[in-house]
Amino acid sequence: MKRSTLCVQAGYEPGNGEARVLPIYQSTTYKYDSSAELAALFDLKTPGHMYTRISNPTVDCVEKKIAALEGGVGAMMTSSGQAASLISVFNIASSGDNFIMMGNLYGGTTNLFLVTMKRMGIEARVVDPSMSDEEILSRFDDRTRLFFGETIANPSLQIFDFDRFAPLAHSKGVPLIIDNTFATPILCRPFEHGADIVVHSSTKYMDGHAVVVGGMIVDSGKFDWNNGKYPELTEPDESYHGVVYTEAFGNAAYITKARTQLMRDLGSTPQPIAAFLLNLGLETLDLRIRKHSDNALKVARYLETRTDLIESVSYPGLESSSEHEKALKYLDGGLSSGVVSFSMKGGRDMAMKFMDSLRLAKIVVHVADARTSVLNPASTTHRQLSDELLREAGIDPGFVRFSVGIEDIDDILEDIEGALSKCL
Repeated sequence: MKRSTLCVQAGYEPGNGEARVLPIYQSTTYKYDSSAELAALFDLKTPGHMYTRISNPTVDCVEKKIAALEGGVGAMMTSSGQAASLISVFNIASSGDNFIMMGNLYGGTTNLFLVTMKRMGIEARVVDPSMSDEEILSRFDDRTRLFFGETIANPSLQIFDFDRFAPLAHSKGVPLIIDNTFATPILCRPFEHGADIVVHSSTKYMDGHAVVVGGMIVDSGKFDWNNGKYPELTEPDESYHGVVYTEAFGNAAYITKARTQLMRDLGSTPQPIAAFLLNLGLETLDLRIRKHSDNALKVARYLETRTDLIESVSYPGLESSSEHEKALKYLDGGLSSGVVSFSMKGGRDMAMKFMDSLRLAKIVVHVADARTSVLNPASTTHRQLSDELLREAGIDPGFVRFSVGIEDIDDILEDIEGALSKCL
């Protein structure tokens, strides 16, 4: 099936006389006919649902849909995108280990990796595309466990260069983990470009309506964990009577461990209603992300003409963008999602005046839903970052993140033009 069909059809297949629409299994527990059946579940010998903290039928169907969309062997939904990023790393890294991260990651992810995970004894080592391959490779050592990047960085909109960085990671025997939130599997399937694990904040375009927080981890099933670096997967797990994940679950070892060990212990559990709402969003994802992208390109082109008030415009779909070549290479037809970033002349004060003058676009701490919204990252989502880290993330005080919705483009442009006129 094509991706537009998978959005609608994948994951749930009703039986004869069953509900056509994915049901909400609002239950914490499940009944079995014998204690032996339940014991086999807890020994990971048979498939099934033990307890909703670990898995649930509604959640399972949505996980299967997203795994199909990404082309992976399995997926696990989490309570938030932050939880997905945390578990994706913690699943294969322990105290004393380190990993490589791009410096342009979403601010919340950056803080998670550089502050919170540091307290867990796991070091994040920052690199950026301006570094030579040799300099990046010098950051690896025998305790490096992974390389982490974003397909479309939030909010700088830099495109991850898979053909450059995937081979670097693999040359050191570590997997490439990619946050594919802004691109979604409609615009980019990272596994086709060398990534091994994909994470999402499903709160964004996947949901698409700003109604439910969630995250997702998808396993490509392609990485060989039997290289001596990942005892978590290749040696016995005493919490499951000595199961060895690579032996028992083959190329699904990574995602199985994430669920049965870390979801069990950390409890970053999505609720069934959250999965149900996410599924509704997924059914129209292909339609929406293309409309977002089309509208955003028109907004970016208009903003480029307003050199009287705007210092620079960042949008990979623009022919003038330094990211345009990579957008054409890695994104479906160069479609670059719905977020346009630009810097106002006059800095933070002018950015605030512009945002306060908008009528259709609303100031919200969110991005990537059906409604047009706007934010100044330096004073909100990235406020916790130092000036140095802000610069590394491609943000200045007058930086505006404009999330273009699916409204009529004439109304969006009229709103922008009206707000700019009040800034003159």
